[in-house]
Amino acid sequence: MKKNLIRRTALVVTAGAASLALAACGSSNDTSGGHDGHGSSSSASSSAPASQGQRNSADVAFAKGMIPHHRQAVEMADLAPDRAESAEVKKLADEIKKAQDPEIKTLSGWLTSWGEQVPAEGAMDHSMHGSGGMMTPEEMDSLKKASGKAFDTAFMEMMIKHHEGAVAMAETQKADGAFPKAKTMADAIITSQTAEIATMNSLLGKS
Repeated sequence: MKKNLIRRTALVVTAGAASLALAACGSSNDTSGGHDGHGSSSSASSSAPASQGQRNSADVAFAKGMIPHHRQAVEMADLAPDRAESAEVKKLADEIKKAQDPEIKTLSGWLTSWGEQVPAEGAMDHSMHGSGGMMTPEEMDSLKKASGKAFDTAFMEMMIKHHEGAVAMAETQKADGAFPKAKTMADAIITSQTAEIATMNSLLGKS
């Protein structure tokens, strides 16, 4: 009788253990299935932004703001060969154009790939004038009318202000942006334009 009880208890325990093992196995399958599902969805979600550019609104604002900003710097630099007296100013203008022209193309490419509108050529957001270091139409006109040393001085003073605006925009991008390549460009802008500001201050005799 005792033997039967022991055997029956053992069977119950074994059956219970087996059902527990099955339940655990089932739940681990469910969990791993859930993890797999989650893993694939998380990898999908991490790859989806990569295909979309891992961008956020700050990246879009940076690209849309920097394109007209760079265009104006290039427009200013284009005036130097015929108007500047200083060889250093002409060299600086050439370097500005060589650096910023390709960046305009890159920024435009990002916006297009993100399905965003590229600022139209020649279109200037008038709200940007006087902000971000942008020159007003009046300032641009006065620069176009200047020549010789007067041009050199006006060009450098305006470009310093322009560069300071670009550096501030780049710092905002580094702080708020998500797109790695835009952050890399922002770094390059800060490095190159800070160095150019120092060069222009030195040429102007400012410390």
